Amino acid sequence: MCSSDLNPAATAVALAPLLRLPVEDLQASLTGTRRFVYIKRTVDANVWARITALRLPGLFGYSTSTRVYPGKTLASNLLGFVGIDGKGLAGVELMANSNLAGKDGVARYERDPGGRPIPDTAARTVQPVRGTDIRLTIDRDIQWTAETELAGAVQKAKADYGTVVVMRPDTGDIIAQATVPSIDSNNPRAADASLRGNRAVSDVYEPGSTSKMMTMAAVLDSGKATAVSKFSVPYSMRFGNRVLHDHDPHGVERMTLNGILAQSSNIGTFLAARLIGPDGLYRALKRFGVAEPTGLGFPGESRGVVPHPSNWSVTSFPTIAYGQGLSLNALQAASAYATIANDGVRMPPRLVAGTVDARGAFTAAPRSAGIRVVSSTTARTLRQMLESVVEKGTGTNAAVAGYRVAGKTGTASRFDPKLNRYSGYVASFIGMLPADHPKLVIAVSIHNPRGAHFGGVIAAPVFAKIATFAVQERRIPPGSASAPRIPLTW
Repeated sequence: MCSSDLNPAATAVALAPLLRLPVEDLQASLTGTRRFVYIKRTVDANVWARITALRLPGLFGYSTSTRVYPGKTLASNLLGFVGIDGKGLAGVELMANSNLAGKDGVARYERDPGGRPIPDTAARTVQPVRGTDIRLTIDRDIQWTAETELAGAVQKAKADYGTVVVMRPDTGDIIAQATVPSIDSNNPRAADASLRGNRAVSDVYEPGSTSKMMTMAAVLDSGKATAVSKFSVPYSMRFGNRVLHDHDPHGVERMTLNGILAQSSNIGTFLAARLIGPDGLYRALKRFGVAEPTGLGFPGESRGVVPHPSNWSVTSFPTIAYGQGLSLNALQAASAYATIANDGVRMPPRLVAGTVDARGAFTAAPRSAGIRVVSSTTARTLRQMLESVVEKGTGTNAAVAGYRVAGKTGTASRFDPKLNRYSGYVASFIGMLPADHPKLVIAVSIHNPRGAHFGGVIAAPVFAKIATFAVQERRIPPGSASAPRIPLTW
């Protein structure tokens, strides 16, 4: 606020060192005919005390509040941040802003030229309404462990970034959701804009071999094959002018459906998918939630893509069957595995456990009904098949001492939108434990690693470390001692 006796030049010289602003900029702000102008927002209380001690005419300040995040980077990309006015700009802060913000109060009164209220004149006051607190489903300790283990893996692999999602399959509750690199929610502007979002829901990727679980679920559920159905699997097959193949050269192998999944055979997966056809595969992927909203309502969520069979090329059927040519986000991928962990019922992901009002009373958030995707028999059989991946297949590094683990590795070619072509890989592992009655699902993805890039090598160990901590922290018993043995070959 400027007054007639304000000296812009002298005031600017006095304020510049306290506000750490250039004298010229301050003088320009203080000069002119405007009755009011902000000089600086969110000034520290100690700095304001030093300014008021100068008794400079025409200046005043008002108290405001600042959101403080004691955990700094902990769950920062999930929590988001607020702007200078306290309104949510990202993450949960934006998603739940209407609940958190409350309503401002209003005071109307007549005043004299000096701004003082005039007694005994008309006045109206509306008290402010306090916002409600939000209680999340996040487990702080598991969140910290997920971030710590993921950060180490991303750094070691010299990857672009990584995500972890931990879920309770029976409720859909998100126990942890980590993104690395992360930000400090207290100072989000210090980080590049590309790092301020929540990549677990905003970024989509081609899942690769972790998607084979959904293909196998559809085949099993159709009744056209069992875990021990026999297939003769060649190393490669020609489709039009392209030859698609398995990862490692081999002759024609006699594999069961279980062996195809355990050894992550691309060609074998396609041979199995032929039993249900393109339409059957497409419908199954949609039932699992691919290219569908998760229902979480998180800002910036991307749905992913799975093209309709009418738009498939000659190579689309085999590649989509083994996880290329479709895209999803990390939360969708975790939710698909949580469906199998929950005996074939997909529970919509849930992040808000409930609200706490001004009196401290907790109100639980309503739970959404589950969606039956496959039969319970299919889910149990598939969990046993996924155990073979960890026991004898590509996922041995995901083993957790004393627990039966079911899961799948993935090493997918990565599409780079900047280059408009495939470049690099996405290494992933998604698993559940205890396999006979899963209590947790953990999805790990590491994007564009340099050097070693296989999901079983760099993502599976992250799963094992997080899972080892989580079962202890949540006191989850191991379950039954051993799984039925399903043959890999015939």
